[in-house]
Amino acid sequence: MSNTPHTLGEEFPGQMDKIHALKVSNPVFAQLLASYDAVNDEIHVAETNVQPTSQDHETELRKRRLAIKDQITHALSQLA
Repeated sequence: MSNTPHTLGEEFPGQMDKIHALKVSNPVFAQLLASYDAVNDEIHVAETNVQPTSQDHETELRKRRLAIKDQITHALSQLA
């Protein structure tokens, strides 16, 4: 989706080269990125009421996105 907030580029400014390198070399990390994008898209759909959802479900999605973001952050910190 276009104009989706919380894209990886926004969340990790200046680190897209590292993200790409890890994505290409590590299939587990690549799956983590795919999961982040999928959850982020679900949140965007809920926020824009394209597919309304309960507040509890939306909160759970946000928590899942944050947990995935933490995993991405950890993986990136291991490259330093």
